[in-house]
Amino acid sequence: MCMGEEADLIKLYSQRILELAANIPLTEPLDSPDGRARARSPLCGSTVTVELILEEGKVAKFSQDVKACALGQAAASVVGKNIIGRTRSQIQKAFDQLAAMLQSDGVPPDPPFDRLYLLEPAKQYKNRHASILLTLEATLSAFDRAGSTDKHDCRDAGSNIRHGPGQPPQQQSELS
Repeated sequence: MCMGEEADLIKLYSQRILELAANIPLTEPLDSPDGRARARSPLCGSTVTVELILEEGKVAKFSQDVKACALGQAAASVVGKNIIGRTRSQIQKAFDQLAAMLQSDGVPPDPPFDRLYLLEPAKQYKNRHASILLTLEATLSAFDRAGSTDKHDCRDAGSNIRHGPGQPPQQQSELS
């Protein structure tokens, strides 16, 4: 590894990212969630499982089980600190903005998810994008499942990253 690449990795894993990764909120499982989904990155094996309870179309309670790299954990931390009271459209917008920030020249997500800007140095590391997007992806799938008849089906949501912003996560057919 050359010195420039090493400096980029140090920047990528900044102290702020590591602090976020070490402090993921809302990790206790919920009793009787309305929706549950797991998103998995096939590239790195990271997984995030989300449970939520909705009230009047907004997230009232939230739980996440995060098995990801520091970048995925940092994203989960920001999402967990800001998810309560959010609608599906707000979560979709945050997902779309984060994906655009990572994959193109998009701006960081709007408040309350604006601290995801800390992950902007990961833009050049395409193999990390899926892990960073997992919590929002799983949350969107759990939101959708909250309205379905099979609320506790926890199939992998797939990786939304290969489909681009604005498209719903694909469902895989295998139960896990």
